[in-house]
Amino acid sequence: MAAEKLKNHKIIFVVGGPGSGKGTQCERIVQKYGYTHLSTGDLLRAEVSSGSDRGKKLSAIMEKGELVPLDTVLDMLRDAMVAKADSSKGYLIDGYPREVKQGEEFEKKIAPPTLLLYVDAGKETMVKRLLKRGETSGRVDDNEETIKKRLETYYKATEPVIAFYEKRGIVRKLNAEGSVDDVFQQVCTHLDALK
Repeated sequence: MAAEKLKNHKIIFVVGGPGSGKGTQCERIVQKYGYTHLSTGDLLRAEVSSGSDRGKKLSAIMEKGELVPLDTVLDMLRDAMVAKADSSKGYLIDGYPREVKQGEEFEKKIAPPTLLLYVDAGKETMVKRLLKRGETSGRVDDNEETIKKRLETYYKATEPVIAFYEKRGIVRKLNAEGSVDDVFQQVCTHLDALK
C-alpha cells in the first residue's frame, strides 16, 4: 500500500508562479534536506520518452493539446514516490495542485500534504525574471504577451488552492522578491520547524 510506505515521509506541495524561483528553491531543498523533487511535467515527459505503453497513450493525449487525466498523473506521482520511499526524507511536489480537486484526489490516492510552500513573487518581478530567462532559454513561452497570459491563468487557478489549504493552517508563504539566499533562509525556517 502506498499510504503505508509513505507514512513517515513529509510531503510538501510547492506552489509559485512562472518565474517565482520555485525550481531554484526546490533544488536547494533537495541538496540540504535530502528530499525528492517531483514535477508532474517532468514525470510526464520522462514517461513519454521511455516509449512505454503508458507513455504512448500520454503522447497521443498531449499531441492533441488535451490535458492528461488526473488519475494518470496521480498514479505516476504515487509510483515515483513509492520508488524513492526507502531513500528519501520527503517529497517536494512541484507546481501541484493546480486546483483544489487535484489536492483532494492526491490525498485520497496518496497521502495528505505536510505543508504547502507558497513561493510568492509579485507580477512585475515574475515578468522581469521570465523576460531575462527568455534571452537565453530559447523557450517560446518566455515573451511578454505569453508571460502575462500564463500569470493570469496561474493566479486564477492558484488562489482557491491557497485558500483551501490556509483553512488547515499548512500554508507557508515565502516572500520571493529577494535574492535566492534570502528566500532559502525563509524556506529553512519552515522546514526546520517540521522536525
